[in-house]
Amino acid sequence: MHRLLILGGTGEASALAAGVLRRFPERIDVTSSLAGRTERPGPIAGAVRIGGFGGAAGLAAYLSERGIDLLVDATHPFAAQVSAQARAACEAAGVPRLMLRRRPWRRHPLDRWIEVEDFAAAARIVSKIGRRAWLTLGTGEVAAFADVRDVRFLVRLIDRPRAPLPLKFHEIVVGRGPFSVVAERHLIQLHAIDVLVCKASGGEATAAKLVAAREASLPVIMVRRPPAEPGEAVDTVEGALNWLEQRLAPAGRRPELRRP
Repeated sequence: MHRLLILGGTGEASALAAGVLRRFPERIDVTSSLAGRTERPGPIAGAVRIGGFGGAAGLAAYLSERGIDLLVDATHPFAAQVSAQARAACEAAGVPRLMLRRRPWRRHPLDRWIEVEDFAAAARIVSKIGRRAWLTLGTGEVAAFADVRDVRFLVRLIDRPRAPLPLKFHEIVVGRGPFSVVAERHLIQLHAIDVLVCKASGGEATAAKLVAAREASLPVIMVRRPPAEPGEAVDTVEGALNWLEQRLAPAGRRPELRRP
């Protein structure tokens, strides 16, 4: 049995874990690692561990101690620190690593995207664009908007925060994707939203909000993805399964991996 560690917390990571158990039931033992930021994660096939590793050195030690043969980084596109640590740890431990990168959203001709480099840049311009902003960010990223005093925020989170958000005027809605266009349209109308602020996460689970914003001709402040770590990468679960198949094949019989 080969031992696979999936750095997860995303829908793609969960789908990959299930796919591995279906395709390699007698060949791969899979463990999914979650950071623990979500209180009630969705169902995940196979073994699950929750919590950090203690940086790159801690992850490298875990890989060696547990005899991990392969690692797939299927974390969120904005989990740049985790991905950097995974690259360093795999290089130190000599463990092959694959990145499962979620496909980015493609801009529609009718989209009114305003692309910015980071959350601080989004906070600097939001009051110039609207007065009722819908934030679809993580709890940690909301802090960038703490000094914005003339905008009322609607904040959607997976879990209700344990501490008050550092926003003067705001309302919280809790939900987990995938979301429908009908539901997103209703949310925009109900709260009189005039600007959407989101991360360029990509994927289908949260794409409906962009369709609803397009229909309402709303401006969208889009925070660009951080640069991806170098290394082998695919953009589908099937591609990741094929990579694993390649790694399990005897030397000299490994097919060439197609890159995204």
